[in-house]
Amino acid sequence: MAAKPDTAAWRPPRAGIVSQIVNDRRYLPTLLIMPVLIFFLIWNTVPVLWLMGLSFYKYSLISGMPPSFHGLSNYLDIFRDRSVWISLSRTFLFVIVGVSIQTLLGLLLGLLFWGSTHMPGRRVALTMLFTPMVLTPVASGTFFRLIYNPVFGVLNAMLGGLGFGHIDFLGNPHTAFWAVLGVDIWMWTPFMVLMTLAALGSVPKAELEAAEIDRLPWTQRLRLIVLHHGKFILMLGILLRTIESMKTMDLVYQMTQGGPGSSTELVAISLYRRAFESFSMGWSSALAVIMLLISIALTSAFIFVLHQRDQGRGG
Repeated sequence: MAAKPDTAAWRPPRAGIVSQIVNDRRYLPTLLIMPVLIFFLIWNTVPVLWLMGLSFYKYSLISGMPPSFHGLSNYLDIFRDRSVWISLSRTFLFVIVGVSIQTLLGLLLGLLFWGSTHMPGRRVALTMLFTPMVLTPVASGTFFRLIYNPVFGVLNAMLGGLGFGHIDFLGNPHTAFWAVLGVDIWMWTPFMVLMTLAALGSVPKAELEAAEIDRLPWTQRLRLIVLHHGKFILMLGILLRTIESMKTMDLVYQMTQGGPGSSTELVAISLYRRAFESFSMGWSSALAVIMLLISIALTSAFIFVLHQRDQGRGG
């Protein structure tokens, strides 16, 4: 008979440190999220820190001189610049009016589609409704610049057919801002419809059925049930739209380039011109830091309001 191998003397090799860490469930979540953290550190944190550091320097790409430290002089120059305050107030007007109308229209259309699940052609209508959100701002700006054209634009042709005179929507300082704002509302109202539908989808059906059995008025159903459960998603949509509207640049630049005059010049366009036309990198970095702080303040305000409402309801 053949001799049996001596299995008692054999020992499996010890796992290395890497294998032990991978097999340890305590470290597995950290390992899984590590690539995302590294990517975030390289592409988000480092550029922001570089931007903040550059905002304390006087630096022009065309001067041929190295950056020179000037402390808070860039920030003081921005606060003394009247044009920055005008563009900032115009940006806030753009954000407040645009996001408010988008939210109201999104709520109305979302409630309409939510309550008409058996409507013929509902899916086709939703698909067509979300089309503006798919288009790039540059493409939308090009299309509407042709639509608004005072000579051969479709909108002026319709107004002429109704007996109105031709209007130069983008060439008149009194109408250019509202014409651009209308395009932004057309583009991003579908996003608020989508957020409204997501919020309505989070409402428990049992509570709605109980409200229907109790014959609760629809206004109280909307306030006590729908908005109670869906307010976080709606507030998240409003927050995202507010931050994105603060950064609006490509749509406005494609349609008017900030004109006529400066009637449509938002903060993002002012920043672009100082950074990539005047090449004043220190000044533009300081303005970018200020806009970043404003966005952080808005985010904190939204979170605080949600937290206070939850505490009020819990008490």
